Amino acid sequence: MHHDPRVVDVALGLGSHDLGVAAHCAALYRAGLFGTLLFTGGNSPGTLGWFPRGEATHFREHALALGVPDEAILVEPRAANTGENIVFSRDVLAAAGIVPRSVLLVCKPYMERRAYATARKLWPEVEVTCASVPLGFEEYVTTMGDEKLVVDMLVGDLQRVIEYPKRGFAVEQDVPEEVLAAYASLVDAGFDGHLLGAGAQTP
Repeated sequence: MHHDPRVVDVALGLGSHDLGVAAHCAALYRAGLFGTLLFTGGNSPGTLGWFPRGEATHFREHALALGVPDEAILVEPRAANTGENIVFSRDVLAAAGIVPRSVLLVCKPYMERRAYATARKLWPEVEVTCASVPLGFEEYVTTMGDEKLVVDMLVGDLQRVIEYPKRGFAVEQDVPEEVLAAYASLVDAGFDGHLLGAGAQTP
């Protein structure tokens, strides 16, 4: 999204297989961009082996180890998809008496656009900014150690950017023709491990 990180009321660290999200949240907290950090995420089939006690729980522990104080962190441990990340986090914040006007979504680099589109649909009253670790593709693949996984996830995220507005899960995003062509080429090449199944109904 190329957003410039700025001071906000609350940051949400969106759970995933990428612990770098938690580390980036900690760095942004230390930079003084927010005073409240909420980690959100239970488990999906793809993260259970990485974080058996839940994404948000492991992310919180990593942030604590990196110097974020416990009193600054809230945890939403149930969300199983991006829509639930947004809706459940909003509920946790409300229960804590926090009604933010601005939110920073911290996620994997290739997930920013989908996270933004989901938040604009499900939480339209807040101003949304996105942030992720500033790594290029090759650097990110090296960090994750699995090129097939990264490309599968990237292709799956783009599919969701295209499909979820039709299902009411996200706002519409412009997808250029050359991006659509690259998407089709990657699917044909077998990078289909994170595509939606025929019965998939959640964001």
